[in-house]
Order: sequence, then C-alpha cells, then structure tokens
Amino acid sequence: MNKLDSAKRLVVKIGSAILTDAVGIRESWLAALVEDIVALRASDKEVIVVSSGAVACGRLVLEAQHPGLKDRKLKLEEKQAAFACGQVTMMYAWQRAFAAHGTATAQILLTADDTENRRRYLNARNTLDNVLKFGAVPVINENDAISTQELRIGDNDRLGARVAQMAGADCLVLLSDVDGMYTADPRHDSSAEFLPEIHGITPEIEAMAGGSATLAGSGGMATKVAAARIALASGCHMAIVSGHGDHPLERLAEGGKATWFIAAKTPQNARKEWIAGTLKPSGAVTVDEGAASALKSGKSLLPAGVRKIEGSFERGDAIRVLNEAGREIARGLSAYGTVGAKAIAGRKSSEIEAILGFKGRDELIHRDDLVLL
Repeated sequence: MNKLDSAKRLVVKIGSAILTDAVGIRESWLAALVEDIVALRASDKEVIVVSSGAVACGRLVLEAQHPGLKDRKLKLEEKQAAFACGQVTMMYAWQRAFAAHGTATAQILLTADDTENRRRYLNARNTLDNVLKFGAVPVINENDAISTQELRIGDNDRLGARVAQMAGADCLVLLSDVDGMYTADPRHDSSAEFLPEIHGITPEIEAMAGGSATLAGSGGMATKVAAARIALASGCHMAIVSGHGDHPLERLAEGGKATWFIAAKTPQNARKEWIAGTLKPSGAVTVDEGAASALKSGKSLLPAGVRKIEGSFERGDAIRVLNEAGREIARGLSAYGTVGAKAIAGRKSSEIEAILGFKGRDELIHRDDLVLL
C-alpha cells in the first residue's frame, strides 16, 4: 500500500551513511534527490527534510587541520565541534541543490526539549507552518552542538518522527542503508522474510527489530521501529526505503520496494484524541450563545465570544470551553496565557494588537486545536 500518492505533507529523513561518503557530501546523489522533492512539490505536496550528516562533514573539516583525529572515535565535545563545523557545509549543499530549481531553503535546528516543552513546541510548529506557507523547504537537524547527551546513530529517525508529529504530516519516509524491515537480520539469517506492510508495533515486531523500541538504542532497525511507534500514534504512515541509488523518492512513488507502517487514523483525528483525552486542562473559558453555536459549525473560538476566564494557564495549555449553563462543550489549546486571555476577552480580534502591544493570533482557540465534546 503506497501512501505517498495521497500524502499532503510529508517528512523525508536522510541518513548520514546515505548523504555522505569518505570525501564528503554526495553531490550528484543529493541533486537527484532534490529533483524528486521538487517533483513532489509540483504535485501540491509540502515536503520537510530531516537531514543527518553534519558530524561526518565536520569530521573531514577538522581532520584536514588536525590529522591526529583520523582513525579514532571522537569524544563527545569533539563530536559537538564536528557538528558545528559540518552543519555549515551540509546546509550549504542543501541550499545550492534547491537553489538550482529556484527553491528557497530554511535551516531549523531542534533539541529534544523543543519537541516536549509545550511553548517551544508551538513556536517550532508555527515556524514550520510559515516556512511551508512561504514556499521554502525546511531542512531540519538536531542541534548536537549543544546536546548534553552522546550523539547516537539513528537518533534522527526519532527526530523525523517527532517532526512529523509536530508538523501534522501524514507520511514519513526514512531513506536508509536498508531497503525495509525483515523478520530477522537478512545479513545473518538467510531465512529472513521481507515485510512489505506492518499495522501496529507489537512485541513481535520489536523482537524482529533486535530489541525493544522503547529503549534508547545506538541506531539500526530498533530506532526505526521506535520512530514508527511515534508516527503511527500521530496518524502518520511511515516507510523505510533504501536511499542507495539516484532518485529514491521517485522509485518509492512508482511502487518500489519498501516497508510501509500503516497508521489506523489520520493526523487530524490523532491530534483531536490527544487534546480531548490526554492533556489535563489548566483552565476554562465561558462563551456566549453565539460563540457556542459558531463552535458547533466548525469555527474557531474568537475572543469576542468569551465571557469569563478561569484558572491559570500558559499559551499552548489545554483549557475547557463552557457554555453559559456551565456545561463543557469543547476543549482546546489556548493561543494566549491567562493574562492575555483576560485582557482580550469580549473584544474584537482587530483590537488585540492595541490591547496587548503585539499582533497575536485572531483566535483564542483555533479550530485545528479544538475538539467538540
């Protein structure tokens, strides 16, 4: 089941072993991949890139000046320095490849906290949305220059899944040095069978990956299964496909060999379930009859319809929406903290900038962040 055709927003993750070789960036391969991405964009698909390779590029830069670094493992602080040097090289390669097609790129560096802290998560999500809105291609990497944990091969598999979750993508493609998932490691077991399609992450699937997908690994299939768990929970399909050879995305689109992890729900449904059933509300707003009616018809909650604010909450926190009888009719993520929400309650959206001193969102809760109960 090829989910690439129906995807509207997809994340493509490129492994270091695919993007680089012993002398640096594989320029001709990258040019072919960018052609694939440009073709996908021409078919009205939004594409986000998650790219490894900075440490590999930076190591070559450092070794040219410090030959003693060759043929030995880098210490954590040396890897951080290599990342800082190599990220410039890697990003320049992406920028040139897309510029050849008149397409702008945007560099975004994330940390684990950016995907877990609610405010930073929302900021990163809004940045992604706006970069895509302006027609640029986001190129994302983990900010390993300031990471306090060891850099591990395969971490960007999980980063790709977190980005897909953050962006509300409906498809994640992992370009790897393997062509999919098997019942066992085919390099050591000749009886290993290829798995073209997987529905759900079971203990059996984890065992086939060589370990529990819930444990931190050092790369390999276990981290890909961990990524699949995140993606599927977010309503995002995921494919593992070989990145070897030119035009890997074109091959995938034409039905080429890959393992597809199939999500049981859409990103929109997964997000609504998360808002309604997972997040603990930090406050509540009471709305008038007109606002309650507007919400039922699928509209956002505007400040003008808000009559009362209760509780203490920050931007991005879940809050309850009550009608004038005190019954909860909806739940959503607030675009403003308590102080801002109280200041603009009952006022028109056109007045927000004058009241708060900055141009915020027109909605107190956007319809994409709201679920009716």
